[in-house]
Amino acid sequence: MLGFGWVRHAWFRSTGFDLGIYDQYAYLISQGTPPISSFLGFHLLGDHAAWAVYPLGILYRLWPDPRALLVVQALSLALGAVPTYALARQASLSPRASETIALGYLLYPLLFNLSIFDFHIEVLALPALLGAIWAARSRRVGWFAVAIAWVLGCKGVLSLTVIGLGIWLLVWEKRRACGGMALVFGIGWFVAVTQAILPAFSGEEAAAVARYSYLGDSVVEIILNLVRQPGLVLDRVFSGETLRYLFVLAMPLAWGLSPRHLAPLVAAVPTLLTNILSDVAAQRTLRHQYALPILPFLIVAVIATCADRGWLHSRRFRLAAIAWSCAALLVWGKFDRFADYARTLDTLEATRSAIVRIETDGGVLTDNWIAPHLTHRETVQLTGYPGYLPVDLDAIDYAVFNLRHPWPPTEQSDRDWVTRLQADPEFAIVYQHDDVYLFRRRD
Repeated sequence: MLGFGWVRHAWFRSTGFDLGIYDQYAYLISQGTPPISSFLGFHLLGDHAAWAVYPLGILYRLWPDPRALLVVQALSLALGAVPTYALARQASLSPRASETIALGYLLYPLLFNLSIFDFHIEVLALPALLGAIWAARSRRVGWFAVAIAWVLGCKGVLSLTVIGLGIWLLVWEKRRACGGMALVFGIGWFVAVTQAILPAFSGEEAAAVARYSYLGDSVVEIILNLVRQPGLVLDRVFSGETLRYLFVLAMPLAWGLSPRHLAPLVAAVPTLLTNILSDVAAQRTLRHQYALPILPFLIVAVIATCADRGWLHSRRFRLAAIAWSCAALLVWGKFDRFADYARTLDTLEATRSAIVRIETDGGVLTDNWIAPHLTHRETVQLTGYPGYLPVDLDAIDYAVFNLRHPWPPTEQSDRDWVTRLQADPEFAIVYQHDDVYLFRRRD
């Protein structure tokens, strides 16, 4: 998985949103500078209240490179196989059966897709969520507390997942201590994040509120309208798109799912609802990170089914399960993207040559694809990125563009900027080759 993500970055197909954002955060932390994103215009804690980014600043003291984030992400995704195996053994499955479920986890298409799709901080919560379930079932309350504290630190919205986890543990698993703790921590963190931390550090409501504008303009209003106008919710929940989404989620692990053992998915209901009710269709695919908190509970449902039915005692069934998971990975994995990426290699050397000519840590203007190669500085701005900050040209010392292979949403904006800077006496072209342009502010 790591190799694919590494190649994508080397080919200038990783993006400022989100690899560049987190690279800039980690770099600024490593330099003792306030982690304020020049993409978003506000502090790290105003961006999902993700305090788990701070330890990445320590890593950046040793290896200040966006590829370090790709390594951390790949390791986190792979590490989830360890608690998966432990949960299967805890359910009295044989070592071979437990290995099969762990392999099914690793082959789940979402993991591959995330490994090549920039960096997402919630990935670090995945092994902790699985570990929290193991700790709760083992009655290791201290380890459970540590695990859910880390989960909450990875992203504010994961408080909803922790709330769901608490309900499931209390009602279905009869783990009162862990279930009660999850409910208290989850609800407390959700209120703190939405009503205090995000407004204090970003100056506005949680950014995701805009995805539910038909329900209201604030978190509180959305929650009230969910109760007052249930028809709005039911229309989304009972729809063909929702059925397709549930089908896609379940199919890679369908070999181990049974209607009798779906209770663990109660914990995934908050995440399912936020994805189903969103106006953003990307939240209902396996190509993006939004389904990640659902995966641990799918895995637990598979374990419960296999422990009850004994399917994985058969070597033939184990091989069939692995074959099914491999087929699902081929169907829903984003392997097709690399054919598109390969068509842009004709400007690879020119883009690299332009970047090495940026000699200072001054502000840079560029597009979403080049940005994550330039985020070890306080100011990187994007050309016409939809819905985000306008360009402040006074803060820019360099501008670099690839007009042959621009990021599609800002293609025209890039061309307009090249035309504008060519006519601007304050900037000079210092490199131009294969439709790659580098401008520098004159001394």
